[in-house]
Amino acid sequence: MNTGSSNLSLARIVFGLIIIAGSLLCLAQERRVIKFPGTEGLPFSDGVIAGDTLYVAGQEGTDDKGKLAAGGIGPETQAALANIERVVKAAGFELKDIVSVTVYLSDIHEFGDMNKVYRGIMPDPKPARATIQAAALVNGAHIEISAIAVKRK
Repeated sequence: MNTGSSNLSLARIVFGLIIIAGSLLCLAQERRVIKFPGTEGLPFSDGVIAGDTLYVAGQEGTDDKGKLAAGGIGPETQAALANIERVVKAAGFELKDIVSVTVYLSDIHEFGDMNKVYRGIMPDPKPARATIQAAALVNGAHIEISAIAVKRK
């Protein structure tokens, strides 16, 4: 019986298990859900925190009762960003923690008006951003914005 070879095999197995366990611990992150009153029956969360990252669901320019802000793209953009800020603050983050934004417009020709409001609200340095035109948005909205924030250390 060769005990040297058996001990080496056992050491390799133990080392492999330690590496796998360490990898799983790194992948396992605390997850917490942000869900506001009035959205209980909806099949999504307003935000999900995974580790140091917050994922904010698409927010339309609505008030607390779910009605679109009157006046078109400008007021809807302002309300959508206010809704994002509400999720961000509820999660313990700040607007300056946002690193990426996706803007969905029902009419790309409203980009300039959206951008004017966005520029005035989002802090510097501005997050990375993609803006696209969607064929249609829920509730007949002009805009929907989603965001990703990373907690600063």
